[in-house]
Amino acid sequence: MTTALQIGHIQPVQIHFEDLDAMGVVHNARYVLLLERALSGYWAEHGWAFDPTRPHFAEIFFVVREFSITYHVPISTVGTAAVHFWVEHLGTTSVVYGFRVLSADHGVVHAEGRRVQVRLDPATLRPSPMSPALRESIQPLVLTAGHLGS
Repeated sequence: MTTALQIGHIQPVQIHFEDLDAMGVVHNARYVLLLERALSGYWAEHGWAFDPTRPHFAEIFFVVREFSITYHVPISTVGTAAVHFWVEHLGTTSVVYGFRVLSADHGVVHAEGRRVQVRLDPATLRPSPMSPALRESIQPLVLTAGHLGS
């Protein structure tokens, strides 16, 4: 499946010197961090900051259940890249993100994958349903059948 750039959201992210490995390319484990930077930036801009002092923090208490990634073209420089992400599935307690790490001009797909998150109740650490307000905020990112490519 390919995903058009018009769906989901594209968030610029910074590649820092410490993201590079001994060969001068972004270390494979840092792609997880690039997705984190993109998601954190997006949700903070939309009023859902990952800050325990903020009112929404308990509602966005998510843990990663699954993460998969396929690498295509190494990133070999510091500077700006982009992460294109969308929601492939929105469940009662979980959300499945699809994502691509792109060059700054969006012309190169460096990596792509998916991440499954589960919302937990902060007190019990058990899966807990998302609030209607959170579900409404996620809705613009949800991939619909009409957006599927070939």
